[in-house]
Amino acid sequence: MPEQGSARPLKREKGTVRKAFLAAFPHTIPILAGFTVLGMSYGVYARAAGFSFWYPVVMAVVIFGGSLEFVAVSMLLGAFAPVQTFLMALMIQARHLFYGISMLERYRGMGWKKLYLIYAMCDETFSINCAVRAPEGVDEGWFMFFVSLLDQCYWISGAAIGAVLGGVIPFSTEGLDFAMTALFVVIFLEQWLKEKKHYTALIGVGGAAACLLLFGADSFMVPAMGCILVLLTAFRKPIERGME
Repeated sequence: MPEQGSARPLKREKGTVRKAFLAAFPHTIPILAGFTVLGMSYGVYARAAGFSFWYPVVMAVVIFGGSLEFVAVSMLLGAFAPVQTFLMALMIQARHLFYGISMLERYRGMGWKKLYLIYAMCDETFSINCAVRAPEGVDEGWFMFFVSLLDQCYWISGAAIGAVLGGVIPFSTEGLDFAMTALFVVIFLEQWLKEKKHYTALIGVGGAAACLLLFGADSFMVPAMGCILVLLTAFRKPIERGME
């Protein structure tokens, strides 16, 4: 029989995990609403493109990058181009490099949870874990772990529901692939309204428009991302002074 004292640490650990889950869940409720709707649209879109139920679900687990998953549907249906696919994926998700750098100190000493926190980071999870501190008496590592886990579960569930519905109910998918575009337009407008100086937004719009004219609609994305990166790096100090 186990010693009486050995059961106490286990009970204490369970209490710590439960408290962290209960503290994290309310902060993820807005993400639940958004990810369920977007995930469903992604699942329906993938099924309409000819993929089986498992494709959107597995991609939701493995990729867990909403915009990249929408793009992955068209890339999987296109010609085999591993280099272009890699560069496209890198450019679309490159912002996560900066997310990760800013969270290095927060993730320090998290043990095995650190690996999942890095893997499951997305825009919405980063926003919560960066801005919200665990309540007093709640373990911060478990708190951020459950924020990340719940957000990913919402996306996977939405994709699974959409994949099921897309297989049994006929949907008109006209305009459905515009869901992520609409999301990014809203994010862009929010950032525009928050900033007093619009240097970065103008660089983004101008660089993308120039590359669209030069390379065409089918090949402008990667050059546009590279152009924006170069311009932001070159004018970093003037932009920072303008923001100040």
